[in-house]
Amino acid sequence: MSEDMDDADGRLARIERLLQSGERELEPAWRRATRGETRWAVTTVMLAAVALQLVLPHRLVLLRPVWALPVLELVLLAALVASNPRRVEPSTVWWRWLGLLLIGVISLANGWSAAQLVWDLVHGIGGQDAVPLLRAGAVIWFTNVIVFALWYWESDRGGPMARVRGQQQYADFLFVQMQSPDMAPPDWEPEFLDYLYLSFTNATAFSPTDVMPLSRWAKMLMMLQSSVSLVTVGLVVARAVNVLR
Repeated sequence: MSEDMDDADGRLARIERLLQSGERELEPAWRRATRGETRWAVTTVMLAAVALQLVLPHRLVLLRPVWALPVLELVLLAALVASNPRRVEPSTVWWRWLGLLLIGVISLANGWSAAQLVWDLVHGIGGQDAVPLLRAGAVIWFTNVIVFALWYWESDRGGPMARVRGQQQYADFLFVQMQSPDMAPPDWEPEFLDYLYLSFTNATAFSPTDVMPLSRWAKMLMMLQSSVSLVTVGLVVARAVNVLR
């Protein structure tokens, strides 16, 4: 009982000090409603993912003709940009599902390419020339970085539209600026390029670097990305070294 009273007295004293000084507590930007981030970064990276699919060998492409899937992705992307051309602002749930569908299509296409490449290498198919092999492996690896960056960005605290509203207070990824707010501007909050950096470092280091996953799904997703990256790089480089010898 005495502890409750002490706690209540402490809160009252704190409120009195704030009122006397005229100060007001502010939540960090990533925890409150803010303006949506600009769309240029995520749109540019999605266009890069579509372009990368066009340079893959035809045997690694999911659908025929090879331009069918990129055209579908461009149509979905155009619809998303048309809904909110300049910023990723809150809108109807259907636009969120459309965005998830686009990311899912890119993920499926790149997953198929990666699986087909691994199958070919294991069975000694299509790995006689080191340069095309390294090029295909690099395209799949970079697309994999983009794909997981999109998933991180679209899933952290409910996605970009939910983050704009400040609906979820508990983060799935802990960035340095969240731990040390004095090291960042007061309006700082994670945007797509932060998630792209997270994806790149996870794919190269095969582990978290300065961004820590907090939720279980975030840990599993990062583990999956590291596994795909490790298998792709390991098999492609090993086969290319054998060919060069």
